[in-house]
Amino acid sequence: MKEIFISALRPDLEIQEFFMVKAIAVRIGANKKQYLDLLLADSTGEITAKKWDITDDELPVFNEIKELDIIRVKALVTEWNGLKQLRVMRIRKSTKEDEVEFSDFIKSAPEKSEEMYSFVIGKANAIKDKDLKSVCIRFLGMNKDKLLYYPAAQKNHHAELGGLLYHTKRMLMTGERVCDVYGNLNKDLVTAGVILHDIEKINEIEANEFGIASGYSFEGRMLGHIVQGIVSIDKIAEELEIPREKTVLLEHMILAHHYEPEFGSPKKPLFPEAEVLHYLDMIDARMYDMEEALRSTDPGSFSERVWTLDNRSLYRAKD
Repeated sequence: MKEIFISALRPDLEIQEFFMVKAIAVRIGANKKQYLDLLLADSTGEITAKKWDITDDELPVFNEIKELDIIRVKALVTEWNGLKQLRVMRIRKSTKEDEVEFSDFIKSAPEKSEEMYSFVIGKANAIKDKDLKSVCIRFLGMNKDKLLYYPAAQKNHHAELGGLLYHTKRMLMTGERVCDVYGNLNKDLVTAGVILHDIEKINEIEANEFGIASGYSFEGRMLGHIVQGIVSIDKIAEELEIPREKTVLLEHMILAHHYEPEFGSPKKPLFPEAEVLHYLDMIDARMYDMEEALRSTDPGSFSERVWTLDNRSLYRAKD
């Protein structure tokens, strides 16, 4: 078992600890010298690391280290631009004698994927509108295997094993309560929009069975999950003979859920359910980022700056 987790690291702490490699590269610094640039992770998060001024003699050793390898580093925890970083002194790959468990380095949603999937498909089955229900059931069924492990992002909110399901489940829970308050909302449409809004992330992002994203697919880079989602809905809706208006309503919800052009939405929401979908998405993303930042913050203290929250430092109230 790991003894120290990334969330517990503090500046000026010297450590000798195991981490999983999420990214590794040899780069040239401003001083024209080579350095090793790493992104390391464990079950609580990730941290950048640098080994400065490496020599040509060291390169063969570093070239043997690949993504998903478990390594042991001796390093000093430093702070740069308000963020923690490791200044590595020594580094080596783990061996069988180290007896490390790969699961200790995988960041996962706090709920079991099968249970989250059952919850989501249960909400889909509860949709009264037969057309919206059939679209949701088709998408969930054809993508079940990937949904059980896929993250909701390469970085930032819900970038973890089962993160996409966790994001969807919490949005469904919040959406139900919002529909209880605002009686003018079509609950079936809200439910369908939540289930489908990010479903094409499984084809936008490239991720392995551990929920670790390595980048974006060709289509993901060229189109993005919003456009991919509209294309997929259009195809499935035609196969299921869904009325055109319902199809366009679903497609508009996908199109508008990022709200602003700079975030990928060329149109803002044009009906209440689409507006609500955007805010359900934002609430869950921001609450997730706040939970993550405050988890590693001592009571009565401020967190590191959180880039996704407008670079704010959050305060954790005293217990």
